[in-house]
Amino acid sequence: MTDQPSAQTHASRRSRSKPGGTPAPSRSGARALTLAHISDLHAGSPYFVPNLMDRAIVEVNELEPDAVLITGDLTEMGFRQEYLLAKSYLDRLDCEHVLIIPGNHDSRNVGYVHFEELFGSRSFVWHARGVTVVGVDSTEPDLDHGHIGRARYPWLEEQFSRPAEFRIFMLHHHLLPVPGTGRERNVVYDAGDVLEVLQRCRVNLVLSGHKHVPYAWRLEDIFVVNTGTTCSLRLRGNIKPCYTIITVEEHEVKVTRKYPFHGSETILEFSPSTLHYVKYVNGPS
Repeated sequence: MTDQPSAQTHASRRSRSKPGGTPAPSRSGARALTLAHISDLHAGSPYFVPNLMDRAIVEVNELEPDAVLITGDLTEMGFRQEYLLAKSYLDRLDCEHVLIIPGNHDSRNVGYVHFEELFGSRSFVWHARGVTVVGVDSTEPDLDHGHIGRARYPWLEEQFSRPAEFRIFMLHHHLLPVPGTGRERNVVYDAGDVLEVLQRCRVNLVLSGHKHVPYAWRLEDIFVVNTGTTCSLRLRGNIKPCYTIITVEEHEVKVTRKYPFHGSETILEFSPSTLHYVKYVNGPS
């Protein structure tokens, strides 16, 4: 299924931003923009842990982020009752802008119709204080692999053409292989072409979920951050449930991994202008 919204579509029905065509305001001198990125709830799965999700919601609400970004797999099989369960948790997020795209599990059993009914468009564009976030549905019904499709490349270029000082692209599937995930079969089928489009669009950061293994890459001018599952015990090796906090300041971006109940660690710091970066393997010393 392909969902290609207009340039002014907003993902969350709770979002009250007014669309407009004026240039994005400068971030110079502005306070930091804080984004929480959660993914892969798998509500309805026997591995779904309610108290982990409860705790993550408490922690995110205490953070008071400017937006919460959710990269799919809200459900296990795409059934309506699973969607309603996921929504009952997400409705407790005390944030005006909750921006959501579906994952491959959400598109099983024609689940995308429930997504659209309960959450709205499967792709979105959001602008705030010099930052542009574009989220795209990378799923195919009843298939695990991801796909963006060349028909949407011009649309992506159009959305990212708006003046902005920092650009984020969101999708469920990852564009680069992630270590520790075994045989790689789920990278987006047209990942190479998508990465080239994002490079032309001067995208700074790509956010995704899918394999429940958090990791960070730099590829040319783009930083790619994969988050883990927030509240599922479908985990590989010693990976723990987690989510990600992104802090965007004028000259620096900090990416922090948060573990519900168990603290946090900085995993990446970079400058969007100079591209200087530090990636921490086990947190900063």
